[in-house]
Amino acid sequence: MSLIAFFGALESGLIYALVALGVLLSFRTLDFPDLTADGSFPLGGAIAGISIISGIDPWIACGLGMLAGALAGMVTAFLHVKLGILQLLASILVMVALYSVNLRIMGAPNLPLLGEQTIFTDLVTNENGYWMRCVIIGAVVLVAKLVLDWFFSTESGLSMRATGSNLRMAQAQGINTSWMTVIGMAISNALIALGGALFVQTQGSADISIGVGTIVIGLAAVIMGETILPAKRIWLITLAVILGAIVYRLIIQVALSSKLLRDIGFQSSDVQLLTALMVVLALVLPNIKSKILSKMN
Repeated sequence: MSLIAFFGALESGLIYALVALGVLLSFRTLDFPDLTADGSFPLGGAIAGISIISGIDPWIACGLGMLAGALAGMVTAFLHVKLGILQLLASILVMVALYSVNLRIMGAPNLPLLGEQTIFTDLVTNENGYWMRCVIIGAVVLVAKLVLDWFFSTESGLSMRATGSNLRMAQAQGINTSWMTVIGMAISNALIALGGALFVQTQGSADISIGVGTIVIGLAAVIMGETILPAKRIWLITLAVILGAIVYRLIIQVALSSKLLRDIGFQSSDVQLLTALMVVLALVLPNIKSKILSKMN
């Protein structure tokens, strides 16, 4: 794997680290199986893309994308907590609806951003482009992680964690679990939409299909992170999922560059298949590890 390919995988891994943080919040913290990610990721990209084309500052465009993602997450939560629709079904309904919403926002399946001002324009040059984008995205991910760590240390954050851990106990303690679910889903999808907003600026275009498999990638990153760095402290948990996203993308890049896999017929179109296999492997590894340790003891 070349140096440029390495930094390309790192760049992608850092973007999907935001997705992983969002998935961590919904799946692990709130125990909410949320497929909205496949719609909120391209939603953030679509809003950011159309905002940039309209002359809005790229950073503000990212913020607008986050707001749109937060709104999508709140709609999913509302369908569940207020209308009583099952969590998974509510997220599927919003994900399907967002496909049409994203098309309406962009006005076409693809929205080119070539020549437009992005968050990278003033800092990235031909000489440092292969690593400077990683630095900028890494700084965004670091800020998101620190804010999330701080939030989880607050009373609201602890209440949200209690809601996901034991809903009835949280309600007995006087926690407004419905409100915690709405806020948690809003933050989760805001982070995922931010990832989409950064993604379209690195790719130079917003595309309706960029959200396909987003939730699988996020889950893969979370599971791999938990396998690499098992932890109970929240700052270590968030660090683990970030590492999981980076390792996931590096593994994908190695696989795409592997002559052995190409010789057996592996193609770039098989990435989703490889992702599914990696998730299965990450899921069974802890069980295999525990069995080995129990036999050794």
